[in-house]
Amino acid sequence: MAPEVFYTVCYRSEKVPKAISDLHTFTDAVLHGYSRRRVEGQDYPGMMPEEGHSTRGIYVTGLTKANISKLDYFEGEEYERRKVKVKLLLKAGNAKGEGNVEGEEKEADTYVYLYKNQLEEREWDFEEFYREKMSRWTRGGHVFDGT
Repeated sequence: MAPEVFYTVCYRSEKVPKAISDLHTFTDAVLHGYSRRRVEGQDYPGMMPEEGHSTRGIYVTGLTKANISKLDYFEGEEYERRKVKVKLLLKAGNAKGEGNVEGEEKEADTYVYLYKNQLEEREWDFEEFYREKMSRWTRGGHVFDGT
């Protein structure tokens, strides 16, 4: 999850005070054995186990119970939170993972999409999301009321 979306979900603003941002670190990471596909008709991806594939994401530290509760609510019933092992990236390569330099392995939680039949064949493109859709997902309070 992009830091901007994380902060919007957990703190209702993509721009948080330094005291809040200092609580969290965001490190590029890779999860082997999973693919991240486009969910049909949606801006967001669905991740699922798939041998021979890897998914790049972000390893976040400093999560509180309140943060996790808000993330669970945000992800909703389409996803299941699962424990996985990720490799932190010492150097991030291109979108295909070429040039990645992997480092330490860490245990993490991730959200796995439950409806495989609703996933498109093509990979979800973070750069496309960032360019064209990010602003929809970083408006404080939108979709997140009641959390």
